[in-house]
Amino acid sequence: MSDNTIKVYSLSTCSHCKSTKKLLADCTVMYDFVDVDLLEGEERQAILEDVKKFNPKCSFPTIIIGDTVIVGFKEKEIRGALGL
Repeated sequence: MSDNTIKVYSLSTCSHCKSTKKLLADCTVMYDFVDVDLLEGEERQAILEDVKKFNPKCSFPTIIIGDTVIVGFKEKEIRGALGL
């Protein structure tokens, strides 16, 4: 994998989001995540605006690996974007 930064926008209660985080952890890659449902007020609104730039439907998880955007838990696509 190249120097791709990995960002996950998720919900704390979402099973697909949890599966995504587990897969990334199992692949031993470093990633940042935001549980959007745990944010409040302006902070939540700002993050939702960020999510909409990548995923206009604003569904979760929204995963950004470098320049690749993956919406939903799609293990094959995630592994492909990671070069695994």
